[in-house]
Amino acid sequence: MALKQFSYEGSPVYYRVEGKGNTAFLVHGFGEKGTVWEEQIAALKDEFRLIIPDLPGTGNSGKVDDMSMEGLAAVLRALAEEEAPGDKIVLIGHSMGGYITLAFAEAYPEILRGFGLFHSSALPDSEEKKATRRKAIGFIREHGAAAFFRQSTPNLFAPATREQKPGLIDEFIDELGNFSPEILVSYYEAMMERPDRMDVLKNAACPVLFILGQHDTAVPFEDGLKQVNLPEKSYIHVLRQSGHMGMLEEPEKSNHILKDFLRAT
Repeated sequence: MALKQFSYEGSPVYYRVEGKGNTAFLVHGFGEKGTVWEEQIAALKDEFRLIIPDLPGTGNSGKVDDMSMEGLAAVLRALAEEEAPGDKIVLIGHSMGGYITLAFAEAYPEILRGFGLFHSSALPDSEEKKATRRKAIGFIREHGAAAFFRQSTPNLFAPATREQKPGLIDEFIDELGNFSPEILVSYYEAMMERPDRMDVLKNAACPVLFILGQHDTAVPFEDGLKQVNLPEKSYIHVLRQSGHMGMLEEPEKSNHILKDFLRAT
């Protein structure tokens, strides 16, 4: 389906709508586009109405004034009003998309039937993580986005994926598109500034899905385990062969997990 768009504070935001049924958002992460969900869209669209945005600054979507996690959550809230007014929805967020999902759950809990953290976390950045992001910002500013992706992206995948499926990683990098260094830096700065949202999990009035990667170095498995028992109702799954990109590394298992959660909510 072709991209649709709506205007948010004068900036175009592009998205796709696929399928019919209860509405679920699939929210991509840092340095990705909505196309990262292609396997999941194909598996879910027969049962669910999927809204897949390209976040502000990604693809053809314009940058907005507030590029914080809270500001990007407000964009998703406006998109929900545009495409599903009055409906309760499910948000599934990958990585940075999960940080945005948590900001959404904090600000707009009344319209959520459930939400999911796919390789994501309610914990804020540690000082060590902030230092890593600052180093990445310096690299992006000096060498550009394409060089940064070529260097950093393979590390998002499990060692076995890197060894056995190098073509998958190359294809993913080729699909990343033409991000401006400014946008990548703004995303990194927003992630560094996000607060602790463990209380959002503790206070969640709806079911929460956790998908953890056994070999995830971006959101370590051990950090995920600290969070999964906080909500009143959790759905907890581990992708044993995945790093940070389970929707690509173990697509069939990811699809089953998402389908079961969406059916349950």
